[in-house]
Amino acid sequence: MPETPVDPSTGVVYPIGLRLLGRKVVVVGGGQVAHRRVAGLLEARAEVTLVSPEVTPALEALVAPGSVTWLPRRYEPGDLAGAWYAVAATDDREVNAAVAAEAEAARVFCARADDRAASSVWTPAVGRHGDLVIGVHGGGDPQRAVGVRDSVLAGLADGSIRDTAGRATDASPAGTVVLVGGGPGDPELITVRGQHAVAQADVVVADHLAPQSLLASLPPDVEVIDASKLPRGRYMAQEQINQLLVDRALAGKRVVRLKGGDPFVFGRGMEEVEACVAAGVPVEVVPGVTSAIGVPALAGIPVTHRGLTHEFVVVSGHVPPGHPASLVDWAALGRLRGTLVVLMGVDTAPQIAAALVEHGRSPETPVAVVADGSTPGQRVVRTTLAGLGRTLADEAIMPPAVWVVGEVVALGASG
Repeated sequence: MPETPVDPSTGVVYPIGLRLLGRKVVVVGGGQVAHRRVAGLLEARAEVTLVSPEVTPALEALVAPGSVTWLPRRYEPGDLAGAWYAVAATDDREVNAAVAAEAEAARVFCARADDRAASSVWTPAVGRHGDLVIGVHGGGDPQRAVGVRDSVLAGLADGSIRDTAGRATDASPAGTVVLVGGGPGDPELITVRGQHAVAQADVVVADHLAPQSLLASLPPDVEVIDASKLPRGRYMAQEQINQLLVDRALAGKRVVRLKGGDPFVFGRGMEEVEACVAAGVPVEVVPGVTSAIGVPALAGIPVTHRGLTHEFVVVSGHVPPGHPASLVDWAALGRLRGTLVVLMGVDTAPQIAAALVEHGRSPETPVAVVADGSTPGQRVVRTTLAGLGRTLADEAIMPPAVWVVGEVVALGASG
């Protein structure tokens, strides 16, 4: 729907934040624009009434649990009775004009999706960074508002715009710890919440598998502690890491434990949570994109596929089959028909492949090895269970690498 240009001489926008908790809001229309407006209103915990003969599937999903009251009919005069705010979002200009007229008569502010000039309120481009709400009006140009909003949010996320007052206000007097899953390595694959936490940290305790470029963007006053655990090499003891988290938090610092992948997928994250809880330190967990799923996906390999596999298993290969410390039922995995994803299993790959074949998996089962997943140096090598050991040696594969066993490997063969 084309919008009527807004004459600047009619006045500038007076920015205001509506507190709509428990207050009735009427949205007329059931399309994509209405869906976007309803989503924001529900976040404000408004009592939303939706008036439209038909609604999108997404809106219907909101109606089913009772989050939205739906009147499945066309708009009728009087529908705005008791409303504090209204949105006219149909594709019929006459209906939108009627809604706006009723709102004007009842002194209810109304946003018209089809005509900004005829609206008594403009909806800003809204973004959120924790409890900080960014609303931008673009002088009648929605795209301009979106661009500025995104720039501000990006600055808050990467720390170039520092919310120092917010940090001082909402930090616990005893400090806090946030366990952040950084994803498989590419800094753009960290979650929004994880990036926010890193940007607001006083102390970052980081693994070598965490996205390292995020550390480079931190201000010089942020303490960065290297807690890497190199395969068969140097490492910081887990007990020392736990104590660092607790000590810095008890000193009043906001501490981020930045880990590769997801904190709870072979990341010993729960041990760190337990140490914080035992010390009385508030702790939050921010899940991350686990390399067990993310790295194969980046190589074009789905871990499941309709009609091909109904299961996938993620296993740690840091100790080989038969080792006293192994907790894996390799015999059961050998009988598995679905997908097997092995993490930390480069050195032990020949023994694992042999055990899988011994217990029933075909030697010709396809295998894909993805080394340095999500980084510029990502490499994908394809082989079979029978040839896995030789392939790893010939290709000089080094950790970190994820390898995938199963018929799904063939799906990404052309990628």
